[in-house]
Amino acid sequence: MLQFPPSNTLFLIAGPCVIESAEQCLLIARHVKPICQRLGITYIFKASFDKANRSSSSNFRGPGITDGLAVLRRVKEEAGVPVLTDVHETDQVVPAAKVVDVLQIPAFLARQTDLLLAAGQTGRWVNLKKGQFMSPEEMGNAVEKIRSTGNKQILLTERGTFFGYNRLVNDFTGLSIMRDFGCPVVFDVTHSTQRPGGMGNQSGGNPRFTPMLARAAVAAGVDGLFLECHPDPKNAKSDAASVIHLDQVAPLLEQVKQLADLRAHWEKV
Repeated sequence: MLQFPPSNTLFLIAGPCVIESAEQCLLIARHVKPICQRLGITYIFKASFDKANRSSSSNFRGPGITDGLAVLRRVKEEAGVPVLTDVHETDQVVPAAKVVDVLQIPAFLARQTDLLLAAGQTGRWVNLKKGQFMSPEEMGNAVEKIRSTGNKQILLTERGTFFGYNRLVNDFTGLSIMRDFGCPVVFDVTHSTQRPGGMGNQSGGNPRFTPMLARAAVAAGVDGLFLECHPDPKNAKSDAASVIHLDQVAPLLEQVKQLADLRAHWEKV
């Protein structure tokens, strides 16, 4: 059974924003897995079968739940890694829970009571993303909704807070505040660099800040990182402006693992 936090000091949730093909998902999972194994980082593959909150109705959303879950099952079995995916509606929860190890609640849906309860009732881990419009303290109410089902397997993910139009900022004190709820806390590096709707019909981004934000989050005491990566970012079908290239994953993880180990040493002193 998947455990958080794991025995080591850091875990990683990483993959493409959306499922484009089974072959691509397997390529990414097989690239990232050995890097994490070498560094002693627990790895969870992530990808969405449907991106229901795209800026434009003409943007690619994914293969849908049936074909998407089939891909995620292949990744889980053939790459040998746990998998995570988003659920947007209550009727997606049970089918997804039969395949994935972690159900993710998108940030825009962080207050949707029926969705939180349905996810909690599956007994699966639930990765609850903090709404861009919510304070860290408000996430306590969302956590209690899931816990009311008897499920205490909850991750909380910070992904930036709205600051005016098309801009997100990060308050690292929020990571500590959310840890006080007794849940492992994840920092979503990719979406923290995003500019929502910044390109009119799609979101922009500043991925050059990804390494800096990842280092800062780990130094601040985060339990895990959320990272979107792609073999050809410019041609990614979702979040092309903020995902990083697969070749950047290893050097980034090497940096943050050193910081995580140093942080673990500080905490023992």
